Amino acid sequence: MSLLQQQEWEKYEYISEKFIRAIAKNMKLYDITPSVGRLFGVLYFSDEPMTLDELGQALDMSKTSMSTGVRSLSDINMVETTFKRGIRKNLYQAEEDWYKSFTSLFGIHWRKHTEMNILEAKETIQSLHALQEEITDASLKEKIDKDIERIQYAKKYYQWLMQFIEVIETGKIFDFIPKVK
Repeated sequence: MSLLQQQEWEKYEYISEKFIRAIAKNMKLYDITPSVGRLFGVLYFSDEPMTLDELGQALDMSKTSMSTGVRSLSDINMVETTFKRGIRKNLYQAEEDWYKSFTSLFGIHWRKHTEMNILEAKETIQSLHALQEEITDASLKEKIDKDIERIQYAKKYYQWLMQFIEVIETGKIFDFIPKVK
């Protein structure tokens, strides 16, 4: 390879690395660490599926870290395992359909938190009702009534949010906001 070609490849690597860093940074929105985001970015720009060893070399990380990262990305359907004849090691490739990745990632992340919030709202309402039965202070009973109303409002919001999450997860969102082609 000539010096000029080497410089061209270095420029390319600098530019693609900059985008990979942007991907990693944005993945923090979904509780994905920057290192796992970089892992996705490297796989996304790879023309061929990669082994854990190759990923470790590309990112200067341990095989254990790579395995944990790949598992995390696989759990949210952003990376899939593939096989190639003659290669005994698992190969990994990035999901190239970012719309599919987003709907999966959004659904998993938001569903977990929203379900937890609905449960917390129900438990809090039950606890406040139980407390209300025990107390004698009229002003506190009135305060609890107001708080129960607020929590019921929040619970309705979380139930609406679950419907929104379902629209995302099922892909119905694309009926309203089509994918850009």
